[in-house]
Amino acid sequence: MPVLAPLGIESRQCASYNVEVDAEITAALNEWASGDRTALDRLAPAVYPMLRDLATGMLRRERPGHTWQPTVLVNELFLKLIAQREPHYEDRRHFYNACAKLMRLALIDHAREVRRDKRGGALKVPVPLHEEMAWFNAAGPEMIDLDRLLDELAEMDGEQAAMFETRYLLGCSVEETAELFRVSKSAVDRKTRVARGWLFQRLSKP
Repeated sequence: MPVLAPLGIESRQCASYNVEVDAEITAALNEWASGDRTALDRLAPAVYPMLRDLATGMLRRERPGHTWQPTVLVNELFLKLIAQREPHYEDRRHFYNACAKLMRLALIDHAREVRRDKRGGALKVPVPLHEEMAWFNAAGPEMIDLDRLLDELAEMDGEQAAMFETRYLLGCSVEETAELFRVSKSAVDRKTRVARGWLFQRLSKP
C-alpha cells in the first residue's frame, strides 16, 4: 500500500495550477493506466494533501461523533484505488472527482454498518451537502442516488457533471472551478445552476 505522507507539497489549493506537480501527477496517472502498479506509490505523495483536505471536509459534513478520522478515510480510498483493475483518469481534475465519489461511497458503506449496529438512531440527522444545496442530505442514503444521477448527467453533458462534482464534492469555489476548467465564472454559475435544478427534479421524484 502506498506510503501516505505529504512530501513538502503545500496544503490544499483546489485549483491552483502548479506545472511541475501537475506534470508529475499526470505522468503517474498515465503510467498507472498503462499497467505500472508501482505508479500509485509515486502518485500518493503528490495527491495526499488534497485528498486529506477533501476527507476532512467530507467528515465535517458527517453526523456528530463520527468514528473515522481523515487519515482513515484516505486509507479506505487507497484500498479502493488499489483494487481497480483498469484505472483510467484523464487528468488530476478527473482523478480528484473520482476520489471524491469513492470517499463518499466508503462513508455510505460505513454508515450502513453503523446503522445495522445502532438501528439507525443517530443517522437520521440531515447534513447539507453544500450551503447552496440545503435540500440535500449528504449524511443519508441519497448519496447513492446522487452518484447514479451524476453518471447519467455525465452521459448528457460531461463538463456539466464534472463542474458540479468539482464545486459540490471537491468543494471548490466558483473562481477555482473556472480556473480549473479554463472558462468564465458565469459559465460555471450557469452550468452548475442547471445541474442543481436537474438533480433536484430527479431526486424529488418518488
